[in-house]
Amino acid sequence: MLTWFGVAVAFIAALALTPVAIRLAKKYHIVDIPNARKVHTQAMPRMGGIAIYAAFVLGTLALGVYTRQVAALLIAGSIVMLTGLVDDIKSISPKVKLLGQVVASLVLVRAGYYVEFITNPFDGSIISLGFWGIPITVIWLTGISNTVNLIDGLDGLSAGVSAIAAGATAIVCLSQGEILAASLAAVLAASALGFLPWNFHPAKTFMGDCGSLLLGFLLGALSLMGLSKGATVISIFIPFIILGVPFFDTSFAIIRRLFLKKPIFEADKMHLHHSLLSMGMNHQQTVLTIYALALVMGLCAVLMAILTSSQAILVLILVTLFTFAGAEFLGVLRGKRLSV
Repeated sequence: MLTWFGVAVAFIAALALTPVAIRLAKKYHIVDIPNARKVHTQAMPRMGGIAIYAAFVLGTLALGVYTRQVAALLIAGSIVMLTGLVDDIKSISPKVKLLGQVVASLVLVRAGYYVEFITNPFDGSIISLGFWGIPITVIWLTGISNTVNLIDGLDGLSAGVSAIAAGATAIVCLSQGEILAASLAAVLAASALGFLPWNFHPAKTFMGDCGSLLLGFLLGALSLMGLSKGATVISIFIPFIILGVPFFDTSFAIIRRLFLKKPIFEADKMHLHHSLLSMGMNHQQTVLTIYALALVMGLCAVLMAILTSSQAILVLILVTLFTFAGAEFLGVLRGKRLSV
């Protein structure tokens, strides 16, 4: 069974420590200033991520499992959180921010968070990655960190989607017998949920990069810890579906910018939440709609983990088709909505 004490500690800690983070952010003027790309209209404290971090650390320690992998996860998470915090305070360059994430990823690689093989989706054979497992692991961890960071555009959006993804990860890990990974994922979900009452619209604080990068990094790490050891054809796809909302939103942003012949790193206002807002939804409706999408993705991932390989592949195909069709309709794929 999961160690529910650690989960409870994480939730209560996040709920109690977020007001402390708000006071610190206001005292030291660590705030998010509105601009043309942002939805909020007034300066907002953005150190909520340190409350999520502290809650995760306390919840993890309360689990009472002190292994090399757990220690490495806390050390690497600390590096990512501090990197994000420095960026929140003084806006460091993207290269320096990425360097911090790479260093944290290598800490995990050293501790055994490593993609040793992938499964061939056509015949189920195992393909050993050898040395290439290291850069693939680093790319996965830094990529997921930044996709979660990119969806942090509305009150409560990143925290809620991350909590749903962490919850789905916990359930899938349990189904695979990965109890420690499931427990850590549940602690992460509780940390995000404890922060959410302070961040849901109208938000009293933002999590900042120290929170969004941390959530993404930990989600990526826990997927490696609990979901990358399966030898089934479908196992490689489950983490992508669990993280479907941030993963597809970022992927579509890249496709859209290539289609429009714009630099892929150029920011725009055509992400999923922007499209839903432009359809007339208000802030809360938009966030709740995306929560529903994340929940559907999570349920599909759980189904894929417990169904036969052929059934799971069918679920994967259907999810992918519906996702692309929805993206095209909303305009997030090519920057233009389909007429109805």
